[in-house]
Amino acid sequence: MGDRIVEKIIDNVAVDEEWVSLIKDAKKLGLTLEEVRHFLNSTVQKA
Repeated sequence: MGDRIVEKIIDNVAVDEEWVSLIKDAKKLGLTLEEVRHFLNSTVQKA
């Protein structure tokens, strides 16, 4: 797929398939939504 961003339109909402895959992987690993949010927020603050 290269550098292309793959998006689907579902009920007028654009969904990035790579993000969906990452969230599914996090769920399989047993991470909670709050843990994922904390991780994302901490990486944004460091950037």
